[in-house]
Amino acid sequence: MGNTTEATVFHLTPLSNNPGTLYMLFIVFLLIYLSTLIINSLIILLFITDAQLHTPMYFFLGNLAFLDMSLSSVTAPRMLSDFLTTNNSISFPACIMQIFFLIYFAPSELFLLAVMSYDRFAAICHPLHYIQIMSSHVCSLLSSMVWVFGLFYSLIHTLCSLRLTFCGSNIIHNFFCDLPQLFQISCTDSFINVMITLILGGLVGLVASPMTFIPYIRIFSTILRIRTKDGKLKAFSTCTSHLTVVFIFYASLVFIYFVPNTRSLILYKIVSVMYAVINPLLNPLIYSVRNKELKAALGRTMQHISLFQGTK
Repeated sequence: MGNTTEATVFHLTPLSNNPGTLYMLFIVFLLIYLSTLIINSLIILLFITDAQLHTPMYFFLGNLAFLDMSLSSVTAPRMLSDFLTTNNSISFPACIMQIFFLIYFAPSELFLLAVMSYDRFAAICHPLHYIQIMSSHVCSLLSSMVWVFGLFYSLIHTLCSLRLTFCGSNIIHNFFCDLPQLFQISCTDSFINVMITLILGGLVGLVASPMTFIPYIRIFSTILRIRTKDGKLKAFSTCTSHLTVVFIFYASLVFIYFVPNTRSLILYKIVSVMYAVINPLLNPLIYSVRNKELKAALGRTMQHISLFQGTK
């Protein structure tokens, strides 16, 4: 035991070892990351500047856009820099910091999606009382609870991970630091950490999943009773967008944190890319492609910009 040296630097593994492939991947993921920042920032800007979007739905959509930008920014900049350099090392404090923010934003998004389900339930099942149910005070309270919960959840996992020591392999088989990879290379018995991950993650799932999916039983029964075809299509449109985002996000989380370690490393990296890089771009696209109100708000904003430039 006296001759063991504790590792303080880890080495991330890139998505490819081929230099030509790395340059191509750099261009592709740079475009994805920039698109993520631009589109999510645009959604937030439209919500802030357009009075017609000052509704609970777009308030929570703005929160989701900010979470998506934040989640992508935890991993994408580091991944992009690693495409252009052979030095893929990361210090233990930097690794822990990356894990902290990754675990902070992911559960926060999980509960935000549950809150958005409740918002859709109130809007569709109780339209006459929607403004009273989802008042600005309630929206702010729900949003604050989401962010505070994510903070405490992340702190628990991060503080528990500080007990781990690393005296053997310091190679992390992924392009970013995450708890499963630290557990694999730790020379400390990580049983407690694994159990904490499973128990807390399971509890979060047991709370967030019913909050997300049970409202849709009432939502779909209410939609089926709507007489007009346009009314049904409009209600289904907002629901299908939300459910698509939910299913993609849940599938990624379950695969990364709850599927046994016998999984394929290549498949794991693909899912990690989907979870940390692709999803934050898909979410705003799914919500905005068929959203007439967002398109109209964008048109009004562009018109205001052109009028402002014309007056100069």
